[in-house]
Parts: sequence; C-alpha cells; structure tokens
Amino acid sequence: MPSERSIEVGGVRIGGGAPVVVQSMTLTPTRDVEATTAQIAALASAGCEVVRCAVPKEEDAQALKLIVRLSPIPVIADIHFNASLALKAIDAGVAAVRINPGNIGGPEKVEQVVTKAKAAGIPMRIGANSGSLPKHLFDLAQQDQAEALVEAALEEVRLLEKLEYRDFKISVKSSHVPTMIRAYRMLSAKVPYPLHLGVTEAGTPFSGSIKSAVGMGALLVDGIGDTIRVSLTADPVEEVRTGFEILKSLGLRERGPIMIACPSCGRDNVGVQRLAEKVEARLASYPQHFEVAVLGCAVNGPGEAGDADFGIAGGRDVGFVYAHGRVLKKVSSDILVDELFFEIDKWIAEGMHRPKRLKMAKPAALAMAEASLIPLGSE
Repeated sequence: MPSERSIEVGGVRIGGGAPVVVQSMTLTPTRDVEATTAQIAALASAGCEVVRCAVPKEEDAQALKLIVRLSPIPVIADIHFNASLALKAIDAGVAAVRINPGNIGGPEKVEQVVTKAKAAGIPMRIGANSGSLPKHLFDLAQQDQAEALVEAALEEVRLLEKLEYRDFKISVKSSHVPTMIRAYRMLSAKVPYPLHLGVTEAGTPFSGSIKSAVGMGALLVDGIGDTIRVSLTADPVEEVRTGFEILKSLGLRERGPIMIACPSCGRDNVGVQRLAEKVEARLASYPQHFEVAVLGCAVNGPGEAGDADFGIAGGRDVGFVYAHGRVLKKVSSDILVDELFFEIDKWIAEGMHRPKRLKMAKPAALAMAEASLIPLGSE
C-alpha cells in the first residue's frame, strides 16, 4: 500500500502520494570536492533528484559544507559507525542523513543524531540491509531473512518514535530479489512511512538493471515505494537512467522519450537492430517526453507506430514515417531516420500538439500495403 506520510529532502517531497523520486550516490571520495561536485552535476543533468555522499572520515564531513553549497540537488550524508560524523554533516547543511541505528553506537548516539536533525529540521533514512543484520536477529534470518529485515527496521522505527521523531524514510534492501520483494511488502503493511526501494549490490549494468527492474517493478506496480536507487557497479549516471526507464515503463514518471522497437525476426529486411540503435542514440539528447516506434515489417509496424507519437517502419529500399497514427510520408531508406527527426523537431518547435487519435480500423498489413502506394517523398 502507498505510504501515508511524506518527508521533505531539500524541497523534494518523498512519500504521501508524491511522484517516485530517483536518487543515486557519488563514487568519488567526498573529501575531493572538485571530483564530487562534478559527479553530482553529471547526475543532476541525467535527472537525479537527490544524491547521497559517503562520509567515512573527518575530511569528508568537512568537505560537505562546500559540496552542499555547490550542489544543484539536495545532498544526503551517508553515515555508518560514527555518530559524530552525522552531527558534523548536519552542521554542514546536508538535506538529510542516512544512518543505521544498529551500528551508530547505541541508543544514546542515536538520540544525539535525532536531536540534531530535529533542530535542523531535516529528515533521516533508516533501515536494514541483508548484509548487516544485528546479531540478535541471526537465528530469525536463518528461518526467514525477509522477516528478519523487517524486524530490524521496526526496531529502528520504535526507537525513533520513542524519541518523538517521525521525519524519516525506511529501506529493507537485499541482493536477493525475492527476499527484497517480500520484505518491502511486509513492511509496507506495518508502517505509514515513506519507503526507499533498492536491490542492494545489484551488479553490473546488464544483470543489475534486470534485477532492479524485477524487484522494484514488482513493488512499484502495487503502489509500494516512494524513492529508488538502482545500485549498479557502473557510472552512477547509469543508475539514474535505468531508474527513470523503470518508472517510465510503469507510467509513473515522464522524462525523455520512450522508444518501442520490434525484436526482429526472419521477416526483417531492413536491419531493424541497426535502425533502432541509431534512433535510440539520437533520442538520448531529447528531454521531452514522447514515444517513437521503430519497426521492420508489415505485421506489427503500422499498429505499433500508430500508437506512438512518431514511428518508422523500414523496408528494403523505402520506409514509412508515421505521426500520431497516420502515415506521414514514404521516403528512401537511406534518409528514413533523418526524416523522422525532422518531423519530431518540427512538432516540438510547434508546441508538441497531439491530435485526437483515430482508431485504426484496417489490418496492419493492409494499411502497410496501401501506404506502399504513396509516391516516394510525398506527405
């Protein structure tokens, strides 16, 4: 079930019905201000909405004040084991702190951080990770790791509620996708607080993106989850791109174009893979949200292209450009992609007006056959 409560991280609302927020984490040593701010700028350009920076040392905490001032997006300090670093991060002006109450030094240290966060008016992120469960929950984890994750998180929740602090979000991350899904489902039924989703240590861009899409997608489609991080062994910009693709595929966020492309088969006589890759590369520079279909034959081409804002259906010598459900023009294959983007750019310049769609009444193959009669280069 969706979270009832919300928090504000540097002006970014998380939970309580707000759009799902995409975040990432810098890979640079935080004490290297130049490298860290450059990476934050790249993340912000990719659409990252909040960013987390690791603070393992005193020098990292000291660097935060300048990083916060230079960052175009809210900065969260990631703290483990050392409550004094959390206190210094709050003094530096971070928008939130991420702590694990189980490893920060005991209830007294947690209270110090909570008191400081309250005074600064900033939220926190708490929660459990399957790789760092408290020792007293090891036996429970042997029976059911998802239940152990939830219990660890609830112990932290009870501690913060006892301190009359409720300005926080929670995570229960695991590298095992089924465990992660069950843990978040169990937790969402027990707490009203915003949830941060993630498959921890997901892996390389290929396998990690798949695991993250399966794990987070299963929860997001049920309304569970308020902010996400795709944890990839890669440039963090890839985490942001993948995160938005997951949200876009579920209709939860709109950022940049969506491309539909057929998987190719023996009917392909245009090289649809090469065509799709060429279109995808050019779409990467567009911040506007619209759909483009790239198809290679008459079976699904017209139908899929008709559902998209724009589309192309290739042929051996000629191809067809579609716009808003109708055949726009028939052109030579060597200029098909250029003609597609000419029409897209013209549409954007004219205000991106979407005409009312007419339901396609003819079979796709018949529509393609009729389109083939259009003179080359005509509209």
